[in-house]
Amino acid sequence: MARQHASITRERWAQFDFAQQVLMIANELHRGSRLLGDSADDAAARRRCYERVLQLSDLTSAVQTRSGARRELRRWREMLAGLYSADAPDRAMHFDLLRCLLCFTRESARQIPFVAPR
Repeated sequence: MARQHASITRERWAQFDFAQQVLMIANELHRGSRLLGDSADDAAARRRCYERVLQLSDLTSAVQTRSGARRELRRWREMLAGLYSADAPDRAMHFDLLRCLLCFTRESARQIPFVAPR
């Protein structure tokens, strides 16, 4: 797995509050929304996108002090790992996970109508 965010330390990531971390993870996942096609180029780029999202999720989990938030984020990450390892894109699951992630905080939930409407 490439380390796209290798320069981001735990200390630096911990300076952001949980809502900001969730929004940055969601931003990466939203970028991947245009990579849900069946081409080989889309598949490779989508995989890299999911790698970045997994890395940021791991960072967030590592610095999260609230055990409930950490537990739910880890559960969410497991679902995302399923998308990462899937052979074909799953558009519905992608957007379900984006909406779910954005529901983690009040601040991030405000973005749902703009990036992951039903």
